[in-house]
Amino acid sequence: MHRLLLRISSLLVLAISLIGCTAMGTATVPYNELAEKYTNLSSQYMDINGLTVHYRIEGQGPPLVLLHGVSSSLHTWDAWVDQLKDKYQVIRLDMPGFGLTGPDDNPNSKSEKSDYMVDVLNTFTEKLGLDRFFLVGNSLGGYFAWNYAAKYPSKLYKMVLMSATGYPQDMPFWLGFASFPGMHWISPYIMPKFLVNRTIYSAYENDDVVTDEVKARYFDMLQRRGNRESYVRHFVNMRDMVDDESLGEKVKDVVVPTLLMWGAEDNWIPIDVMRHFHRDLPYSEYLVYEGVGHLPMEEVPVQSARDANNFFMSELRKPSAHLQESEIKFYDAQQYDFHMGSNEDESPL
Repeated sequence: MHRLLLRISSLLVLAISLIGCTAMGTATVPYNELAEKYTNLSSQYMDINGLTVHYRIEGQGPPLVLLHGVSSSLHTWDAWVDQLKDKYQVIRLDMPGFGLTGPDDNPNSKSEKSDYMVDVLNTFTEKLGLDRFFLVGNSLGGYFAWNYAAKYPSKLYKMVLMSATGYPQDMPFWLGFASFPGMHWISPYIMPKFLVNRTIYSAYENDDVVTDEVKARYFDMLQRRGNRESYVRHFVNMRDMVDDESLGEKVKDVVVPTLLMWGAEDNWIPIDVMRHFHRDLPYSEYLVYEGVGHLPMEEVPVQSARDANNFFMSELRKPSAHLQESEIKFYDAQQYDFHMGSNEDESPL
């Protein structure tokens, strides 16, 4: 293993000399340059535990808080904001450790335990004066969302978990590669653009969504000072987290009405995780989108935003318990209708 890592290191050093520091992801872009490119008139800042958190508030109506996933930023919700700002006061933030908010040096932030981030979210919403709100979390943001719901159920109307972390699973390949023992010493210093792009494509089923603008944004955010180290630390912590057999034990404590949204082709968090959520959440419904990967809010933004709004604004059926269905309901993004899929081995599930 040591010899393999030495060989990889030598190849990366050679690549840097041939390709250049920028393409190999070793450069640092000044914060002011990133802020000029990735803030707008809605951008605001809040101090939480000494960390300057970048966030935006747009629209009018009941408050809706959006939490992005690992390696992402508040920009992942752009299309949803366009769809929902006429109905909600949409609030989104660059989660600590990511985006323009950047690395969190608070010692309590160093593990992927939920308590610290739940407290950060609670401080954030209290400073905004939110007594009660709707909450949506994608991926790692979904993990923090349901943990927040378990601790503060009275502060939420309803919640959407979109491809959320919550149960033991295999690590997404490229995140696992960057956090592999030995590689996690190299990754904070070198994240080549071609590997970043491969990681981005793995999160989407529809490659057309992965525009040059999307790829540039992800790579630019990696160039913020401290973000590479922060990302890898989160990858390493996630590796430990998803190996923990007790990971989903608290899900049963969540009594907030919840809609589960999943892409049928999600390669990062498999649809079996959605099944576990639906099994353990007493008040939950689900939607599965065919032809969609890990980020339904980007791949089918109009329909997924409409589905979330319909869920928020309607009464949720509240069964005392629900068994696992023998058939799973799929949303066909091409035909805009629903059909039933078998829960058999040959099914895409």
